[in-house]
Amino acid sequence: MDLKGKKIAILATNGFEQSELEVPRDHLKKAGATVDVVSLAAGEIKGWDKKDWGRPVKVDKTLDQATAGDYDAIVLPGGQINPDLLRVEPKALKFIKVIFDAKKTVAAVCHAPWLLIETGIARGRKMTSYKSIKTDVMNAGAAGQDAEVVVDQGVVTSRNPGDLEAFSAKIIEEVKEGRRLKRSAA
Repeated sequence: MDLKGKKIAILATNGFEQSELEVPRDHLKKAGATVDVVSLAAGEIKGWDKKDWGRPVKVDKTLDQATAGDYDAIVLPGGQINPDLLRVEPKALKFIKVIFDAKKTVAAVCHAPWLLIETGIARGRKMTSYKSIKTDVMNAGAAGQDAEVVVDQGVVTSRNPGDLEAFSAKIIEEVKEGRRLKRSAA
């Protein structure tokens, strides 16, 4: 699948689940996309790898440097720490919402649907998430489902690291086909 010419943001900060950033990033790059890790501050962010701190990942752009309109999609990795820190950052929420409002792909895995809840994107959507936030998702007005990947008009969600292959493949498919743009134009 060729994503040459497509630009994708991965929004994360310290405490992201290591595999939930790296696996989609690597699949998207392999498919030809330009992928920027966008964060609150410059330098590096440190992942969480199962039960302890993981490897650092280089930040390509800060939220102050990145322009949401430049991206064809956004990927939101989970972990407990990362989305909890981002959901109280107005700049992060605005960045996600601008991409969503432009009818571009928004993908969230594990605990990252907290960000979809905080931005109002979850309301009225079919979604999945990590099991411990299932009630949060449903209380936000989403139709919670237990599946490895759920897509609702360009919003892609998955449950956990075990779903990353399906999650990554679905992001690639959605971005390549520009499905949200097609649906809204109809």
